[in-house]
Amino acid sequence: MRHALVIGGTGLIGGAVARHLIGAGWQVTATGRRPRPVPSGATLLLAGHNDLPTGTYDLVVDCACYTAEHAAQVLPLMRDAGSAVMISSKAVYVDADGNHVNSPEPPRFDGPVTEEQPTLPPGDMDFDSAEGYGPNKVAAEQLLLDSGAPVTVLRPSKVHGAGADPARTWFFLKRALDRRPFVLLADGGRGVDHTSAAANIAALVACAADDPGRRILNAADPDAPDGLTISRVIAGLAGHTWTEIDDETGWHPWHRVPPIVLDMTAAGRLGYRPAGDFATTVTEEVDWLLRNRPDDPEGWFDYPAEDARIRAGSRLDV
Repeated sequence: MRHALVIGGTGLIGGAVARHLIGAGWQVTATGRRPRPVPSGATLLLAGHNDLPTGTYDLVVDCACYTAEHAAQVLPLMRDAGSAVMISSKAVYVDADGNHVNSPEPPRFDGPVTEEQPTLPPGDMDFDSAEGYGPNKVAAEQLLLDSGAPVTVLRPSKVHGAGADPARTWFFLKRALDRRPFVLLADGGRGVDHTSAAANIAALVACAADDPGRRILNAADPDAPDGLTISRVIAGLAGHTWTEIDDETGWHPWHRVPPIVLDMTAAGRLGYRPAGDFATTVTEEVDWLLRNRPDDPEGWFDYPAEDARIRAGSRLDV
């Protein structure tokens, strides 16, 4: 039985990776800094990057690698592993003007973003900030890829799945559960920020484990639904319909204009087969949310303001 170490295995992506590998017959050790549930069949080890376990594993997956320091701490395990995967982010990509997903000016890409797209320069400022997140991820990527270890770097987009925090799906699901008669959608809901199911990321991890190598792969769903499509899918899962209203105040978590779509050609060449499209995979998060309703993020559900927009005469032309 092959043995995998999943660092950050109590989180959204790590939990999905652990479940996928266990289902494929792997032995899984999952690390976490706090005592949280792990998938059935996994062994939990309370540890952070400062006190990672020793030993040799067939696969090391780091779902919590945010800095070059983290990368240096996990590198000895990855050097000794049969295969290794680091979860990065699309936040590393920049357009021709140097704009990225966390910059004041939104990036404008010419089409689907490939792995050859330029990235931010590496940096070591606070990684838990809009300015520092991408540069720190780039620094971690470069350290691991330059090491010669068999590391696959995965760059997901807007991740969804059971345990998501924030659970972006809640933006539309709560409205549907509250039986709101309408939904406001900026630009008619045509904004696109490519979705990445944790289950699809896990399937790509398993694919990389079976074909070790040094590479970078985008990790997104096979489709890239716009906000209008996402709102309809989630409302449908809640058994609700509403009037869709084009209104400039209708921000939602996937509103991205110009759109961001990740090119998945390279993953397909490796033999990756996704677990499903957005509509198929988002059911996991919706089911989880129905059992574990989250706190409402500030500013997401200002129903009086939305009602005022309707009284002011928003267009009904989506």
